[in-house]
Amino acid sequence: MLTSYIPLILMVLFGFAIAFVFMILSEWMGARRVTREKITTYESGMIPFRTARERFSVKFYLIAMSFIVFDIEVVFLYPWAVSFNWLDSAGFWAMIIFIVILFAGYYYELKKGGLQWD
Repeated sequence: MLTSYIPLILMVLFGFAIAFVFMILSEWMGARRVTREKITTYESGMIPFRTARERFSVKFYLIAMSFIVFDIEVVFLYPWAVSFNWLDSAGFWAMIIFIVILFAGYYYELKKGGLQWD
C-alpha cells in the first residue's frame, strides 16, 4: 500500500531539493549592486505618492471578490476536463449546467456594472 506513494514522495522531495539548490545558487551567484531604484517600493511601475494606510474603494474589493469567485469556478473545470473520457452523459450535462450558471452570473455582474472601474 505504501509503495504506491513512493513516486509521489520522490517527486515532492525532488521538487524541494531543486528549489533549495536554486535558492542557494541565486544567493551565491547573484549580483549585489544596491541602487536607489532597487530599494524603493514597487507598485505597478508607479512611484508611490501616498501612504500604505490609505482606504481603498469598495469597488476594488468587489472586483477582487468577483475575480476570486470566477477563478475558483474555473478551477472546477480542470478535473472535469481531465476525466471527460470516463464520464457519461450525466457528467457532461452537469458541467453544461454549471457553465451556464457561471456565465449567467458573469452576465449579471457585467450588466450591473460590477466590472466597471472608475
